[in-house]
Amino acid sequence: MSQAFLDQVARFAKSRVAPAAAAWSTGATPEPALYQEAAALGLLGMEVPEARGGRGFDFVTRAAACELLAGADFGFAMSLVNTHNVALRLCETGQEVATALLSGQMHACTALTEPGTGSDFAAIRTTAREVAGEWVLEGEKTWIINGRQAGLSIVYAQCAEIGDSSGIGAFLVDLTAPGVARYAIDSAFAQTSLGTGGFRLAGVKLPQEAMIATPGAAFKAILQEINAARTYVAAMSDGMMQAALDSAATYGAERSSFGKPLNAIPRWQAEFDTAQTALVQTREHTRQVVEQVSHGVDAQLAAAEAKINSVTSAQVHLPRLLQLMGAEGLRPEHPFTRHIAASQIAGFTDGATNILKDRVVRLTACKET
Repeated sequence: MSQAFLDQVARFAKSRVAPAAAAWSTGATPEPALYQEAAALGLLGMEVPEARGGRGFDFVTRAAACELLAGADFGFAMSLVNTHNVALRLCETGQEVATALLSGQMHACTALTEPGTGSDFAAIRTTAREVAGEWVLEGEKTWIINGRQAGLSIVYAQCAEIGDSSGIGAFLVDLTAPGVARYAIDSAFAQTSLGTGGFRLAGVKLPQEAMIATPGAAFKAILQEINAARTYVAAMSDGMMQAALDSAATYGAERSSFGKPLNAIPRWQAEFDTAQTALVQTREHTRQVVEQVSHGVDAQLAAAEAKINSVTSAQVHLPRLLQLMGAEGLRPEHPFTRHIAASQIAGFTDGATNILKDRVVRLTACKET
């Protein structure tokens, strides 16, 4: 892990991301220049080998950087790491990594979710068929991070029969190509820094070499990537909790009520201490799983548990910390409202919490037999 790099990320998150995030929470769009500043720090090439234009750090560094960035804004952190993940995947599969990806000139995304398919990855209905020596893709991907503005995507498509996980392949798709129609997705929770969107594929033609993971191998690869993603989402939830605690601690020391600081009122301090203790516990759990993923250990169960614990803790304690702030906490310059919204979104990403809980039960049962 590079502490010098993480110190730079912390400064960037505090001085550049957090001030801008206040406007994103009410619908403003991140400036492209900020994305390029992040690229200049190396955030889009954290684990990409130096020989390929990246920084060559490890997964521990990626998770720590994501935690710092999410403390300022979860959506912006997710947008950056999703472009990074595509660049890293291209390196791992021996593909050329476009300079535009590492320089922040182009966003990228990984496209799994479909209108009728979320956590049940094997049920995807986007198809890839060989026609006259080319691949032809048909289907739709939705609720994709960076989907509204990405220029490049790794698209998972069924090459055999629907429902056959061994028939799923991965394809590199230029989202500006003929037959691709992108669209933005917004909701009552601001989605702009996430870049949430989708795209339709209507007879999109690809050369043979666009397949970057063959049927069978693609399914196994995405399961491994999801374990890593669940782990850094846990770290990001911890980061949001830390930012909220920092803000509440400052306010509790400065604001007085009935002649004494808020943090001198036992009930106020007890609620704060409960949230802080919860963060210590989830952060330690997350740290252990980050180490497992970093060392290539099978982390299916551990990653699912870490994500459930950290996300749920954030969903429980962020509103309580907001209550400690009173109405002051609603101001957009504080992180509470956007982090509360983001914690709900985090519960859907890389496996919805209720489905993950069922998965934990199954994996635990398999482990015990």
